[in-house]
Amino acid sequence: MTTRILLASTLYGTATLAAALDAEQFAPADRTILLVANNAATPETAPAVDEMPGFERLRGRFDDVLSWNAAIAPFHPGGWAPRADDVPLWERYLRLLWDLGDDDVELAVESIQVNPAMAVAQIFTGAPVDVYADGLMSYGPTRNKIDPLVGTRIRRLLHLDLVPGLTPLLLTEFGVEPEIVPTDLFVKVLADVGGDAADPPQVDGEPALLLGQYLSALGILTAEEEEDLHVRMMRGAVELGHHTVVFKPHPTAPARWSRALEREAERLGVDLTVLDTPVLAEVLYQRMHPALVVGCFSTALLTASALYGIPVARVGTDILLDRLTPYQNSNRVPVTIVDALLPELTDAAGVASQEQGLSVVELTQLLRTVGFAMQAKIYPQLRPEAERYLAAHLDDRTWRYFKRRRLTSLALPGALPPQLSFIPRNATVRSIARRARTLQRAVRR
Repeated sequence: MTTRILLASTLYGTATLAAALDAEQFAPADRTILLVANNAATPETAPAVDEMPGFERLRGRFDDVLSWNAAIAPFHPGGWAPRADDVPLWERYLRLLWDLGDDDVELAVESIQVNPAMAVAQIFTGAPVDVYADGLMSYGPTRNKIDPLVGTRIRRLLHLDLVPGLTPLLLTEFGVEPEIVPTDLFVKVLADVGGDAADPPQVDGEPALLLGQYLSALGILTAEEEEDLHVRMMRGAVELGHHTVVFKPHPTAPARWSRALEREAERLGVDLTVLDTPVLAEVLYQRMHPALVVGCFSTALLTASALYGIPVARVGTDILLDRLTPYQNSNRVPVTIVDALLPELTDAAGVASQEQGLSVVELTQLLRTVGFAMQAKIYPQLRPEAERYLAAHLDDRTWRYFKRRRLTSLALPGALPPQLSFIPRNATVRSIARRARTLQRAVRR
């Protein structure tokens, strides 16, 4: 007997698994379990995947739907992993709890670098692992070094074709091959999920849709800066001729941000609708048919463009490229992709044409170089490529994707000359530089 355990923490990820099952990308199994993990900061106050509107349309693809939170209570899924000596006890416990008996177990997990995916993979020692990715991070490096006892068991990376022609870098250190989840089946699953979602508010015509991400919660922007980012989205949309605007805030964002937008909408004479219920952006694409989608670096920008053919525009990626710390921050690759491919909201001609900023070949070279700079110890084989790219392409446009201090620490082209290497370590110089950057941001605003 073979039991397949599919771990999911989001409805979007569950839809990805459903599309892969529909495409018969998994070998037949005697039993298929969807293991739901609620990774919200306070799981008791946030609905789990199997409690969200639209999930019932997916439930029939699984023999059982079980809760990882219930299995490890009172621990939090994002912060708990078994101690090495306790792994056999945990496997025995879960086999009894889930009635697995002596079944052979196969796993499919997301974000293998962190818990709960890593914890599940460690408990079922020896089980083959498939990793699935539904976001832009799959095109970047593995964010930290994975235990070879887990990494060597990973068979493939299932991913959505969000940037056609671009190959993921994730997990290539273990020779893991990427496999695309068919786009048409994924869109079909999302349409099915959207059938159970509540009808969005009625708006006139085809609105501009603004996507909020709550970046201040990640410590990237301050709350005031993120409010200003949303206002810039609206102003940019209005300048492009859109007078009907829908704002989709992040589910955990404070309500006062919506009020700031409402005041600006009243000043500009804009018909603004703020969504007050959580809903997938893709459901809005199907129901509202927006004329434009505006965001910072949300994966939903690429799904709008690649899967639905909706015009998109970006705002604020330059600030994020400057602010993301450390350089290895895993958000760097999504920000880089969006900044390199999509038009800036203030570029009316670019938004109208929707031409990609870089070709797939150019983007591949850039991302492999950024990936090496982020995780040089995991991908040492990329050094020659990175050196060639930086020597030939480091200019006013590409400098935004790199930090001189990082290039210096890795002895890459663009590094500080040896006689000036003391500068990054000098406290006075760093203080003056920080003050200059603060003044520069104030002038921009």
